[in-house]
Amino acid sequence: MKKVFDEVESLDRRCYEKFGLSEDLLMENAANSMARCIQSKFSKNSKVLIVSGNGNNGADGIALARILFGSCEIELFLPLGIKSSMAILQLNRAKKIGVKIVEIIDNNYDVIVECLFGSGFNKPISSEINNLLLKLDSIQAYKIACDIPVLPFKADITITMGSLKKKLFLDGLKDYVGEIIVGNLGISQEMYETDTTCFLLEKSDMKLPFRKKLSSHKGDFGHLAVVIGDKKGAGLIACEAGFTFGAGLVTAITKETNLPLHIMQSEVLPHNTTAIAIGMGLGEKFQSSLIENEIPKIIDADIFYNEIILKILEQENIVLTPHPKEFCSLLKICGFGKVTIDELQENRFFYVENFCKRYPKIVLLLKGANVIIAQNEQIFINIFGTSKLSFGGSGDVLSGLIGSLLAQKYTPLQSAITASLAHSLAACNYNLNDYSMNPQDLIEGIKKL
Repeated sequence: MKKVFDEVESLDRRCYEKFGLSEDLLMENAANSMARCIQSKFSKNSKVLIVSGNGNNGADGIALARILFGSCEIELFLPLGIKSSMAILQLNRAKKIGVKIVEIIDNNYDVIVECLFGSGFNKPISSEINNLLLKLDSIQAYKIACDIPVLPFKADITITMGSLKKKLFLDGLKDYVGEIIVGNLGISQEMYETDTTCFLLEKSDMKLPFRKKLSSHKGDFGHLAVVIGDKKGAGLIACEAGFTFGAGLVTAITKETNLPLHIMQSEVLPHNTTAIAIGMGLGEKFQSSLIENEIPKIIDADIFYNEIILKILEQENIVLTPHPKEFCSLLKICGFGKVTIDELQENRFFYVENFCKRYPKIVLLLKGANVIIAQNEQIFINIFGTSKLSFGGSGDVLSGLIGSLLAQKYTPLQSAITASLAHSLAACNYNLNDYSMNPQDLIEGIKKL
């Protein structure tokens, strides 16, 4: 796992106060981080356009122009002028060395570096800047964003300074950040960072349910009960996924008898059930006894529109897996007010954090291009999501995976993290056309992790 922060201004101040590092020194190292990236990818005399804003993010770009000047053909464009004291200082240095400041940009560059605004910027951009970014994005060049890209500039690489920030992992930026690199500020990342409750998940955080015990039987690996509703296919997909991910027994709670041979059938919960998956294709009618118990549960889909969710939120060992529309419904039922999908997507971390403060025992997995998994104050981000997963039944597979791990006595948080990573990585490994994946392909991919 890698640490992620709300902001890094406090971390910068800590460098000034505790380590005696100046703002100027941190800025020089930020610019050098970008310079090293460019020098490693491009030959000398490459043509580089640096577009800088009027604040300290712009000052990083101006310092970069000075560092690269002489080895690359540098053009510095200042569409907003300069304002901050550091930008004024850096521009004075750049002019003395001979950096060329241009008033007009052309269409012929090897590299474009966007240094307009930092991660702390939260105001709407002007139409002029938006048009500028559209023009920059249209130019065929390698594109680098300093700290965080400003839409609609689509970066090949984002070099974020000091440490990772939550803003980088909003769904709306997924197509714009490119590869994310942390720029060194003159002190190791371990020394720069402090404690946090937010983490970026890595592949190594996936703890698959390998069977290390040689003397065992099916009962050792749990019994998952999947509630089948109006749309039977959804529940059956979850059954298949749960069985594939290691549950010793899987029972479909349904009157249906035409089931795969390895999936058992019952109209009531088996006495030895160790986890329940409910909500997938459920509809409005179901037995309340299926949720009025203390068995660990994965809750999905239709239940997020039903006020019975309030009773479930009083329990422990619960994992909720809403997509954005379902989460908006859940927030409304729970008294957070009416939140639109657009509002949610722009403030995903805010709403997840507030929900988890109210329900600290619940594990919430908010689906999206970047999955957010949270419990109490802890937040984990899965960035391995892919558009290959944008098909009906994808979420039902995830429910089955989580349910299987719950049945095998993983904690709810462990279940959500490992299942989410397995779900995403199996899709990433799919090597046929990205539009062709279906639930069975995804389940087959789980077997190969």
